[in-house]
Amino acid sequence: MTGPSGSPLVGRGDADRHAAVTRSLLGYGVLAGPFYLVVGLAQALTRDGYDLARHDLSLLANGPWGWIQTANLVVTGLMTIAAAVGMGRALRTLGGGPGTVWGPRLVAGYGLGLVGAGVFVADPMNGFPPGIPDGPPTVVTVGGIGHLVLGGLGFLCLVAGALLLGRHFAGQGRPGMAWFSRATGVLFLVAFAGIASGSSSPVVVLGFWAGVVLVWVWLAVTSVDLYRRTPLLTPAR
Repeated sequence: MTGPSGSPLVGRGDADRHAAVTRSLLGYGVLAGPFYLVVGLAQALTRDGYDLARHDLSLLANGPWGWIQTANLVVTGLMTIAAAVGMGRALRTLGGGPGTVWGPRLVAGYGLGLVGAGVFVADPMNGFPPGIPDGPPTVVTVGGIGHLVLGGLGFLCLVAGALLLGRHFAGQGRPGMAWFSRATGVLFLVAFAGIASGSSSPVVVLGFWAGVVLVWVWLAVTSVDLYRRTPLLTPAR
């Protein structure tokens, strides 16, 4: 039997709170990406001197309105961590298997990286905010280094997490999700390598934008998949 959302009905009714919490946490995996992109693009289209083809969103944390992007990174990171906790709970309920322990943990690491990248502000560069010389930062600060290190570690966690969850989906006989997870990990690694090179080429910057959007789509699709497969009623512990 299945419920209204298509999720299986198994276990005892007095244990449904566990399932409800798990499914609620997975909901943040659907919300995180749209929240981050809408808030980020709203700033990108209204901040003087910002160019989507030359600047990544992290630079928006500079200037008098920079607190908006800082909050965006922190809140999105916390939502990603919540989704990762939901992933871990769902995968344990569904029987575990390869990649089900460290996959969600690494996705949570990506969330922590976002929070850290919000706390530590990227150094101004490439002419943003207006008045800053074009090219690399003229002064490298502790905050700028912290932003690069924590953000970079978070990105690598995401790549590894997607690849591990791809392994899980393959073991479960779900080739579509396995392919999507692995492709996301590989393509985002390529996009990250390009932006980490320091290049401000439109091809590199827009490629990174595409990688970021792909990651949020993957997180949402994975969260919905686990949401639908998580039993509405789970066995009492």
